[in-house]
Amino acid sequence: MKKYMAVFLGTPKKMQEWKPDEATMKQGMEAWSKWATDNKASIVDMGSPLGKTKRVDKDGISDVSNEMGAWTVVQAESADEAAKLFLNHPHFTIFPGDRVEVMECLPMPEMKT
Repeated sequence: MKKYMAVFLGTPKKMQEWKPDEATMKQGMEAWSKWATDNKASIVDMGSPLGKTKRVDKDGISDVSNEMGAWTVVQAESADEAAKLFLNHPHFTIFPGDRVEVMECLPMPEMKT
């Protein structure tokens, strides 16, 4: 089995403007929990929501925003199988997320010391 990182993405403005009522939030969290239970055998690391972003580059450190909202690591035989785990996910069917991007976690190249 290969490992795949799934990144939950959404337009920052859309996410900030979303003001769910208690019933919608409860429905979303129950659906997310059901997804996690249904896919328990494939989930390597449930991950977590992501907070504010700091960019570090040659010019130093700055505050930035991006579309990343959360992450999860799953295992599957192929990228297609991993991606299918997120079809109709509550991230974009109940919550205001736009999409989930799935990419293989490749082995680290050997480092010479």
